[in-house]
Amino acid sequence: MKNRILLILFIQALVCNSIFGQTKLQKTDSNWELIVNDKPFEVKGATFGYVDDIENYDIYFKDLKSLGVNTIRLWATDKQTIKLLDAAHKYDIKVMVGIWMRHGRPGMEDDDSFNYLEDNKGKEDMYTNAIKVVETFKNHPAVLVWGIGNEVYLNTATDEEKKAYSLLLEKICSKIKAIDQNHLITSVEAWTFGLDWWEKYVPSIDIYGLNSYGPGAGILSSELTKRNIDKPYIITEFGVTGEWDIKAEVNGIKQEPSDAAKYSALTDGYDQWIKPKANCLGVYMFHYSDGKDFISPWLFTHHNGKYRPQYWGIRKAYTGENPVNYWPEIKSFSLNKSNSESNAWMPVTLEVSDKENETLNVSFYYNQRTGSRKRRDQILPLQHRGDLASGFEILLPKVDGATKIYTNVTDQYGNTGIESTGIIIKDDEAKTKKYLVPKVELPFYVYKDGEDSPFAPSAYMGNYKDMTVDLNNTEDVFEGKAALKISYDAYDWFGLGLVDPANDWGEILGGYDLQGAETFSFWAKASTDNVVATIGFGLIGKDKPYPDTAKESKEIKLKTKWKKYTFKLKNIDLSCIRSGLVIFSSGRGLEQDIYIDNVVFE
Repeated sequence: MKNRILLILFIQALVCNSIFGQTKLQKTDSNWELIVNDKPFEVKGATFGYVDDIENYDIYFKDLKSLGVNTIRLWATDKQTIKLLDAAHKYDIKVMVGIWMRHGRPGMEDDDSFNYLEDNKGKEDMYTNAIKVVETFKNHPAVLVWGIGNEVYLNTATDEEKKAYSLLLEKICSKIKAIDQNHLITSVEAWTFGLDWWEKYVPSIDIYGLNSYGPGAGILSSELTKRNIDKPYIITEFGVTGEWDIKAEVNGIKQEPSDAAKYSALTDGYDQWIKPKANCLGVYMFHYSDGKDFISPWLFTHHNGKYRPQYWGIRKAYTGENPVNYWPEIKSFSLNKSNSESNAWMPVTLEVSDKENETLNVSFYYNQRTGSRKRRDQILPLQHRGDLASGFEILLPKVDGATKIYTNVTDQYGNTGIESTGIIIKDDEAKTKKYLVPKVELPFYVYKDGEDSPFAPSAYMGNYKDMTVDLNNTEDVFEGKAALKISYDAYDWFGLGLVDPANDWGEILGGYDLQGAETFSFWAKASTDNVVATIGFGLIGKDKPYPDTAKESKEIKLKTKWKKYTFKLKNIDLSCIRSGLVIFSSGRGLEQDIYIDNVVFE
């Protein structure tokens, strides 16, 4: 009887492994291999940036398959993850499932700040979330490995905090090992900043995840050897040399690598710096995504919906196949002066060729690498005149200081070649601007359908523990798909602020320049009569380094039917609004819901 039970358990284990997949490591002499379902698996990966575009998952995964990609990397999970895993599995693409860990200080990755020494509840929340992620997805056949954290050591200030993070990381990793024997664990760090900490405090990591760009990827193996580390690694982000490592400048602007360099970094880098290394299991190219901000031309596969050289570089690296259609080659691009006044027309030197001799479209843009994170990321269009035959002129924007100027040349296939240079622009009015935040186009929606909100609902106040916030409520909506819902069923007051940056109370520059807006309006209602709320914008006072430049609010007795409320904004300083919506109310111990929709400056 005992033997029969053991046989049944053995068969069940085999069946589970065949259905859900199993990853393990194998070392032969000095060569490490990742084994998936008893077969060697070379990581030919890409980081994935289309998580929210559920309707087009099939298109993306079919496309990734054509590029030779066999795995994608996520930084975190959300409500879409199960659909993403299903779509990936359909195309036999594995997933490094990310588990997000907060950063100890604002840094390269984001503007968040977390105290690993004192915030025990926050650490417990991260632990609980990590285990929940594993328990939720561990039996999905698309899961390859767990990827815990991203560049936390880089963005944490002191050794004491890094040790506290390390201890939490080991607690998470060891628990994952106890509940999931079928998948390996990696943690991800920039360059080698995590190695010493992992070696000392986090023995439960199976594979080291190292983000590295440019030639540095070629010496990671020797960096592990120097430390006598006998573990394999995956390059979890890779591309051409990033801005943070660039020394050369043009008029105060870091000199971005050429399109040819971006392509060869992936093709030659894969063959020379990654594939030959005995302890490297493979790479995730950064970044299979589309964008319109600063990082997009530099590192993404698509920009403004067009193919970039990086797209074709991934295909060449993983399949050996050349581009189906080459991007336009910008042979030279320069401005005829190193500095000039704003609103001046500046002649441009531009020489372009296209291998397929297609009709080309030329446009120009600018970016300033100063001010808040979102301002530094913003790429804006420039007025221009002329053509390729007679030459172009651009109208310099009304900004002050070092400014990056781009030219984008697009062919008929949908490829975009991009090159850039720098110029010093002088503007006395812009020079006096106190808070350098992005200027937005009006109307500017603070909340609409819960999508792409420019402000984060992170300013919780009062008795917030009894408050529930739903950004995507669909049960009662004024217009569109969703409305903001705040539920409360206790006594005392409570409050919520939608702010930028998230989790900040005025210590970090953020927000938006809304100058020109004449009104602020929103639609609101309550689930019961006699709910009184104070609603408006502006939260951070002038006692902080980076306040809201205006605060406006009204006490409103909400109706049970939708009603529009409007503020007139004449003679109000809107040059830096970092709290786009603020709500205060109080409860009587009874359940009450507040609904808000279509919050807009216009």
